[in-house]
Amino acid sequence: MNKFNATQLRTRLDNTQEGWIVQVYGGDRRLLWVLEPSHAWTFFWGVGVGLLLAVGWFNLARHSPPSPQASPTSIPAEMWVD
Repeated sequence: MNKFNATQLRTRLDNTQEGWIVQVYGGDRRLLWVLEPSHAWTFFWGVGVGLLLAVGWFNLARHSPPSPQASPTSIPAEMWVD
């Protein structure tokens, strides 16, 4: 007689908690692309790091001292082009 084994049921139910995956197929049933949880986490990490870099770059550019440029009066008059 077959005995009920609860461990087999438990492992079968635990396999359902593995996560998610998105697979997109074309009209000819060829796999076009796959999105897995690791891809999503990598995307969100990249967005976060990019946002931090953009904010830091903006703050550095806004608070940096102006670069010294030659004033227009230092150019001789004969070099002026109209």
